[in-house]
Amino acid sequence: MKAITQDRYGTADVLEFREVVDPLPGPEDVLVRVRAAGCGPDVWHLMTGLPYFVRAMPGFHQMRAGVRGTDVGGVIDAVGSNVTGLGVGDEVMGYARGSFAELAVAPAAKLVRKPERLSFEQAAAVPVSGVTALQALRDEAKVRPGQTVLVIGAAGGVGSFAVQIARAFGASVTGVCGATKLELVRSLGADEVIDYTKDPFLDGSRRWDAIVDTAGRRPLSQLRGALAPEGTLAIVGGEGGDRWTGGFGRQGIRAPLLSLFTGQRLRPVVAKERGEDLEDVRRLIEAGDVTPVVDRTFALSDAAAAVRYLAEGHAAGKIVITVET
Repeated sequence: MKAITQDRYGTADVLEFREVVDPLPGPEDVLVRVRAAGCGPDVWHLMTGLPYFVRAMPGFHQMRAGVRGTDVGGVIDAVGSNVTGLGVGDEVMGYARGSFAELAVAPAAKLVRKPERLSFEQAAAVPVSGVTALQALRDEAKVRPGQTVLVIGAAGGVGSFAVQIARAFGASVTGVCGATKLELVRSLGADEVIDYTKDPFLDGSRRWDAIVDTAGRRPLSQLRGALAPEGTLAIVGGEGGDRWTGGFGRQGIRAPLLSLFTGQRLRPVVAKERGEDLEDVRRLIEAGDVTPVVDRTFALSDAAAAVRYLAEGHAAGKIVITVET
């Protein structure tokens, strides 16, 4: 099969489009014929090995080499001997090992049926970003009906899901984005949209019950000033910062420490690949409460260009790799 692989850290130039051996599913796995694959920050971190501290994480060196990609939308081609509930020909979405390829292996427990109203491209935008948004709002911020939620980076992969899920939870949502994306965020259901280049929304004059920060570059002191005294800040991702720790020092160390000395909860969002959470997002999609946003699609052979576009940081929604059948 054809796939996108890498054998060293670096820029998108390390990604190679080449022929590799077809993967084999284990007893608990299925083999997915990939129709589309999401392209997000997880791909960039594995490709570059940045920030440097992630290279010390268990299994990172094994993950570095091989086929890129996690999000997948496709059709089941074969099932493992212990798999029940899914069969050959089923259209699915979920988490796979190496989805930038014509075929990918996925644990059956981390797949759900693709909603009929979604294209494969939309389905591939859901798993990582949709579940991250769900876990940030439900598990960390514990958003309830009637609360106010501020989503920073509301037009991005996670942010576009966060706006819609927060609305589905009954919250009043303020979305923050650039001027060119205001209408998109408004169309997602935000009650109010803010152009961050013009509005000093973190000046302390307003407070929200929960803040989901997907941008990762604003000082914690500013974010706390816009948070209700007993509110929750959910920090998604580790962007910004230096090449050694990136934004993970801010997210994983400073924020939890500050929480010990204040009534505010400052929570890093370490997304977990849970099939049951993906199923919850699927239900929201089926109910019409959530629709994935796809910014742009790239052919599998052009995946390096997709990652370069991702690195520019201007995508509205998710970037998706398409695979010809």
